Amino acid sequence: MTTTTSSTFRIGGDLEVGRLGFGAMHLPTEPADAREAAIAVARRAVDLGVTLIDTAYMYGGGANEELLAEALYPYADGLLVTTKIGLERSESSGEWELNGRPEVLRAQVDKALRRLRMERIELLQLHRIDPATPLADQLGALRELRDAGKVGRIGLSEVTVEELDQARKVVDIASVQNRYNLLDREHEPVLDACAAAGIAFLPWRTVAWGSSGDTAEIAAVAAELGATPTQVVLAWLLGHSPVMLPIPGTARVAHLEENVAAGGLRLSPGQRARLDAL
Repeated sequence: MTTTTSSTFRIGGDLEVGRLGFGAMHLPTEPADAREAAIAVARRAVDLGVTLIDTAYMYGGGANEELLAEALYPYADGLLVTTKIGLERSESSGEWELNGRPEVLRAQVDKALRRLRMERIELLQLHRIDPATPLADQLGALRELRDAGKVGRIGLSEVTVEELDQARKVVDIASVQNRYNLLDREHEPVLDACAAAGIAFLPWRTVAWGSSGDTAEIAAVAAELGATPTQVVLAWLLGHSPVMLPIPGTARVAHLEENVAAGGLRLSPGQRARLDAL
């Protein structure tokens, strides 16, 4: 007996994507040879059937978005490239800082649209909630962008259950992107809240930076299945909740292919119970 789960999910109830996505954060944009390799990885992801690709303004100050546009524009039908805003570099320190002021969010969306060569960002995520700006003001700005047709759906990142509840009183929330993996389930209550509301949950740091093989139980399950530890933890995520949309990232085609193949891996109830107990 094996577990069976749907391979797709409808974000916001209507935007269908494959549940195993790709995080573009690790794709280098320079020098030229590294950029060419990164473009090849992004294109290979789409060739392999990935329909959810995650980026952010913070990834290179927009350079990652430009890389994806160079690699993938014109975008294939059904391909969702989602980006995140709400951080900006300090002019004095050069460090990334939270900034959720409405005028900043509006400007960042306009710039993201140009970099991504899009007329509308189908899923826009607030990278972090800015505690210095009222939440209603931040989400109100995103709601206005949605109503203006520049944004299709709104998501949040690194939020608590309480913040998610507050946000949903202001605007519909289609996705949440929090840190989560087999060995780090701090945000299980947020995942539960998303599952109850039908909100997509996009875990980042899905494989604890590849350290999963250090855990004997994960390595044992991988050996039983003829799989890699990374594939086992991705398969565990996919089976753990129907709203789970993992977005593992890599800059290597071989690693990408390994990750995507995890979508076809099925854990037995006994194997899943052993992993659940970790």
